Amino acid sequence: MKIKIAIAGYGNLGRGVECAIKQNPDTELYGVFTRRAPETVKTLTGAAVYHIDDILNHKENIDALIICGGSATDLPTQTPYHEEHFNVVDSFDTHAKIPEHFSNVDKTAKKGKKIAMISVGWDPGMFSLNRLYAEAILPNGNDYTFWGKGVSQGHSDAIRRIDGVIDARQYTIPVEAAIESVRKGENPTLSTRQKHTRECFVVAEEGADLKRIETEIKTMPNYFADYDTTVHFITMEEMKQNHSGIPHGGMVLRSGKTGLNNENTHIIEYSLRLDSNPEFTSSVLLAYARAAYRMNKEGLSGCKTVFDVAPCYLSPASNEDLRKRLL
Repeated sequence: MKIKIAIAGYGNLGRGVECAIKQNPDTELYGVFTRRAPETVKTLTGAAVYHIDDILNHKENIDALIICGGSATDLPTQTPYHEEHFNVVDSFDTHAKIPEHFSNVDKTAKKGKKIAMISVGWDPGMFSLNRLYAEAILPNGNDYTFWGKGVSQGHSDAIRRIDGVIDARQYTIPVEAAIESVRKGENPTLSTRQKHTRECFVVAEEGADLKRIETEIKTMPNYFADYDTTVHFITMEEMKQNHSGIPHGGMVLRSGKTGLNNENTHIIEYSLRLDSNPEFTSSVLLAYARAAYRMNKEGLSGCKTVFDVAPCYLSPASNEDLRKRLL
């Protein structure tokens, strides 16, 4: 019997989940739930589209609901609401607020006897797991996380909100010298500015004050003020031709010492290079939707993170097959 997956929200992430389901024969897409008028939404695979207000009428037909909203305003309310009735998975990625989100979700999930898998993706998510594994293996060491080169959708949106800006893309770029220092086992202490730079490509309105826009970008607190930032003004044609994708990636490293006198250095490195940030994130979400469904079938409930899931729950393969092929 296939796991019936529903998607709440149909943007880049929702479309990515739809594509991922096609690659996982043990899952099937029950339907897409949207705040828009369903008749205005065309899915990639012709899947059924329903209004989100009607979702409880489909409760008995859905094994897991993947919520594809944003962390700022959608997921803090959507996840606690839906997971009383469904096994849910979200990609909440505001790191500082994850403990608060976990607490809010856990109460309702236990009340509904469902699994709520939060903060699933590649960071938080796969990077989080690798930080945990590396720290457990090399307790005497230091963690380093680098993001990029890739498009930061939140930073790009922040630029687009500046008066006079029509469109923008912002790339987060790791500083190679910092990465190499870590790989050499030098255990550097790195400031925010020493780890990443930011490169911005901006389409401005005709006649706009380009100097003002550049200054507003470079001095924007919480986004650019703490980084070395480069701003390029380009045409809309150049934007469409050269910056239409959503690539991303990054790496997690841990440099640690072993031996009676800490004489041996070890480097653990996990890296990602992603052509499509949302499509990769969607693939992770689907694997954890499988895990949520299986764990709930075993009688588990409450809020979970990637730290709580045994790897075998993620795979459609049997434990016997996993031991034979991968162990």
